[in-house]
Amino acid sequence: MTKILVISDIHSNLTALNAVLDDAGPMNETWCLGDLVGYGAEPDDCVERLSRLPNFTCLMGNHDAAVIGSLPLESFNSDAKSSIQWTLSNIKSESLDYLKNLPTIRIMGDVTLAHASPRLPIWEYILDTETARVNILSMQTPFAFVGHTHQPIRYSQNGQYWVDWEIPLVGKEMPFPRTAIFNPGSVGQPRDRDPRASYAIYDDVEHTWEAHRVEYDVQAAQRAILDAGLPPRHAQRLGEGW
Repeated sequence: MTKILVISDIHSNLTALNAVLDDAGPMNETWCLGDLVGYGAEPDDCVERLSRLPNFTCLMGNHDAAVIGSLPLESFNSDAKSSIQWTLSNIKSESLDYLKNLPTIRIMGDVTLAHASPRLPIWEYILDTETARVNILSMQTPFAFVGHTHQPIRYSQNGQYWVDWEIPLVGKEMPFPRTAIFNPGSVGQPRDRDPRASYAIYDDVEHTWEAHRVEYDVQAAQRAILDAGLPPRHAQRLGEGW
């Protein structure tokens, strides 16, 4: 049995990241689906903590790509753009080098890992069944794990032309269908009206997916954002999960 921690969208929120790693406990591997930085005030601490994990695999997210200059700032709204500019002014060169070496897509056995989607790994949002269906048709593997939307969900193929969606129940193992796209939600900035940090555990032997949520010190993360002079909206949304 191999237990794999699946996380995404940390967004420089060290308090949430530490809570997730403590809650999950020892894992055989950790797969991170990108966006280590952006929005939050602790990019270096998050990069350092993640890069020291054993058996760690990480993808590049759109905020990571913007910070290393691979994605134009004009692609982002004003608040997100401000956070990227702040990160550029405050991040260490060692952290930048780490981000520059992240791949945009990885195939791990029968799972494709991407930040946004298998078809467009940096930017495309999978927010509906039609986008999920098109991506399933493009996949080279039966399964894919993605982040980017900050919302935990599973899209599964139902016949040749239909795709169903389901919100995983926290703490309940979800078996794998024939073909599916899974999203573990966001560690550092959930957007499903639940402020608790979100992650998942994948068993690649039994082929099960188990969603998890954990409370963390949201006020500490909010103070860090405000003290750094980042947009107050980034702090506000942490308390409400949007």
